[in-house]
Amino acid sequence: MALTRTPRSRWIDEGLRALAAGGPDAVRIETLARALGVTKGGFYWHFEDRRALFDEMLDDWERLGVDEVIERLEGEGGDARARLRRLFALASTSGDLLRIDLAVRDWARREPDVAERVRHVDNRRMDYLRSLFGAFCPDEDDVEARSMMTLSLWIAPHFIVADHGRRSRAEVLELALRRLEAAT
Repeated sequence: MALTRTPRSRWIDEGLRALAAGGPDAVRIETLARALGVTKGGFYWHFEDRRALFDEMLDDWERLGVDEVIERLEGEGGDARARLRRLFALASTSGDLLRIDLAVRDWARREPDVAERVRHVDNRRMDYLRSLFGAFCPDEDDVEARSMMTLSLWIAPHFIVADHGRRSRAEVLELALRRLEAAT
């Protein structure tokens, strides 16, 4: 009878789920093993320690939140404005990824290494946004401002609980997107 091991990716996925639900303190080997229905011994087959799991979780977060997003947007083609519209549509439907992103940002407030990783990811996101806005905005300052506002619109709405009068939050975000992608 062959021994079946829980794949490394399941440990990482469960770690990200726990992080999103309760922050880094919720990422405990025993808790993950229980959630996966396995013993904690299997963890050590894949990871040297909890820190190694955290490193791979951050790698996965970056891959999901930057690499796969860019690959998807670029793979579907279209001009820069079309890719921006798809980016906003994707951002509005990426609940799990957003919960992980917010948990990583909260974690970064207490952990310098994680803060540096968030800086790296945000710089990659800003670089991609600059490439999109730069395709139709000739002014470098305008490109930078639009890129910053777009990244802010990805993160800030989850902290802002203001009402928008007769408009829904989705309508306000759509108005913002239209202004960001408008010709200069």
